[in-house]
Order: sequence, then C-alpha cells, then structure tokens
Amino acid sequence: MQIDFFDSLAELVTSTGFSSLTIEHIIMMIISFILLYLAIVKGFEPLLLLPIAFGMLLANLPNTGLMTAQSTAIDVLTGNEKMIPGGLLWYLYQGVKLGIYPPLIFLGVGAMTDFGPLIANPKTLLLGAAAQFGIFFTFIGALYLGFLPKEAASIGIIGGADGPTAIYLTSKLAPHLLGAIAVAAYSYMALVPIIQPPIMRALTTKKMRMVVMEQLRPVSKLELIIFPIVVTIVVSLLLPEAAPLIGMLMLGNLFRVSGVVGRLNDTAQNALINIVTIFLGTTVGATASAEAFLNQQTLSIIVLGLIAFCVGTAGGTLLGVLMYHLSGGKVNPLIGSAGVSAVPMAARVSQVVGQKDNPRNFLLMHAMGPNVAGVIGSAVAAGVLLTLFK
Repeated sequence: MQIDFFDSLAELVTSTGFSSLTIEHIIMMIISFILLYLAIVKGFEPLLLLPIAFGMLLANLPNTGLMTAQSTAIDVLTGNEKMIPGGLLWYLYQGVKLGIYPPLIFLGVGAMTDFGPLIANPKTLLLGAAAQFGIFFTFIGALYLGFLPKEAASIGIIGGADGPTAIYLTSKLAPHLLGAIAVAAYSYMALVPIIQPPIMRALTTKKMRMVVMEQLRPVSKLELIIFPIVVTIVVSLLLPEAAPLIGMLMLGNLFRVSGVVGRLNDTAQNALINIVTIFLGTTVGATASAEAFLNQQTLSIIVLGLIAFCVGTAGGTLLGVLMYHLSGGKVNPLIGSAGVSAVPMAARVSQVVGQKDNPRNFLLMHAMGPNVAGVIGSAVAAGVLLTLFK
C-alpha cells in the first residue's frame, strides 16, 4: 500500500508542468510578459498584442496539450482505430490554417473604413502603392540571406504593416514562421508613432512639412457604393488569389455605405471582428513555442521586418516628395508615410508630425487616402506573392 502511494505521488509529480519546464520555456514566458506589458501598460496595439502574448504564454506552459494536434491510435482492447482529440487551441487554430480568420477581420475592417478621402483624391492610391515597396525590397533581402522564396515572401509582407494580411500569407506559404512573423508585424504596427517620425523628418524639409493642402471635395453616396464593387471586380479578375481579402474588405465597406443593412454593419465592425480577433490573436500567439521561436531565424525575421517597415515608410514619403514638386508645392509629402496600412494610426502620425511644424495644418483626412489605399495595396501584394509562390 505504501509503495502504491509513493508510486502515485511520483506519477502526480511527473505529470505536472514543473517537471517538464525548461529554460527555453521560461525565456518564452518572459517574452510573453514583455508583450503583455506593452499591450496593457503602454497601450501598444492591445486588441491583438494582448491575446497574442497570452497565447504565447499558454503554448509555453508544459504538458497542457492546448496545441496538440488531433491524432489516431489503435485501441488495445478492440484493435480498432480510435480518435484522440486535440487541444482546444489546436482546433481554434484551424481558422488560421484554413485562411478563415484574416478575411473575416477584413470584413470588419471594411465596415469601419471610409474610402471617401481616397475617392476624393485618387492620386493618393499611388502613395499607398509606393509604401508597398518595402515588401518586395525585403523579399529580395530575405532571399539573399538564404530564406526560401515562400519564407522570404512571408517575411516581406511585414512591410505592409497589415497584421491579418501577414498572417493570411504566412499561413499559406510558411506556417512554421507564423509566430515570429505575427509578433514582428504587430509589434511594428504598435510602434508606428516611434518608428515613422524620424524617417519622415529625414526625407522632408520643414517647408514641405508646413504645406497646407486644399480641402477634399465631397464624395457622393453613389461613388461610395460603386467603389467597393468596382475594386472587387478589377482586383479579383487581375489577382484571383487576393479575392478572399479584397472581397471581404469591400463587402464590409458595402455594408457601411449602402445604408440598408445597419444590423450587418454593426455586427461586422463590432461583435464579429471582436470574436475573430480573440481566436486569431490567441492561436497565432500559441504557435510561438520555444522550439519554433528561439532560434537565429526568428532574430533575422524581426530585423528584416523592421527593415521592411522602414523602407515602406520611406517609399511612401519619397513619392510624396515627388508629388510635392510635381504639384508645385500643393501636396504635403508627410501623407505618403501613411501609405502603410496601419489604419488609422499611420494617418494620425502624419497629422501629428505636420502640426509640429505648422499648428494650423490638418492632414488627417488627406492622409487617410493613402492609408486606406495601403490596406488595398497590402492585400494586392499578398495576392501577387501567393500567385507566384503558392
């Protein structure tokens, strides 16, 4: 009886997570604590950084089995094959793996997005396109460092500053890099107010930054309704691989501008996007296990992601400088930096930097044009990369 008791006690001890805890697990837990601190205390992209950080914490608690895949085994009694259930987060992760969550996020983003500034000033579409240069620049750099083409494409997409697009593309091309790429993408999105201003000031003069742009023309309801329909048709015909993202983005926007489906619009931009965000963030964070995250490859991804974001910001700003000269000084080049699709944070940064040199300057609505163009641009870039490497 005493032997059985000690055997049971030993079995209980070995079944705890403490018995399997390693230094790698502890390091990952510390990283998750840092991300939680940034989300809760500093307010950096908390809606996604918080669930990602907690998902990372859960994935690195030993013996929980939360990300254990469903499997089969032979029943020793009957000799029949039986199914062994997977972990909770593994089942929820299938929404990422199958490419379901990111388009649903885009549905909600579309319902919250006003494409009016872009329609009023179509030239700003070029600024959104220029900001995607960081994606392809970093893609080439990643290839040079020895990453496979699919991996390089997934790393480059960080430059679009669009988390759902980065997750969607990576889940299709390089799912083993998902944790590192998601953490890098959302970390840099959160750091937009810190990363962008020095680049914007370095590439522009004070005279450029003081430019006050003309008020945008009013946009009719008909234009707002036609825009998402036309964009969906054109982009989907050119790049069928981009249809899931662009289609859902424009459907959400049609909910918004049509004015006849208020309940659907409210659900898309509130309940639906909130639920999907929880599932997406937590399960993506759970892919960042110690084995997959703590390696030289992850460090390279974080560095390359920063380069991608900086080059994207510079690309949009430099095209803004060119448009400033071509327009005779009527375009403030600061709005070009908003071409990365961190909506609406990048547009707000353009506003803040502009007002420091000219307190009477109001660039927010002008910057929203390239900002929402960047959302479309990043989805198109993802479609191009999927077409080339899927």
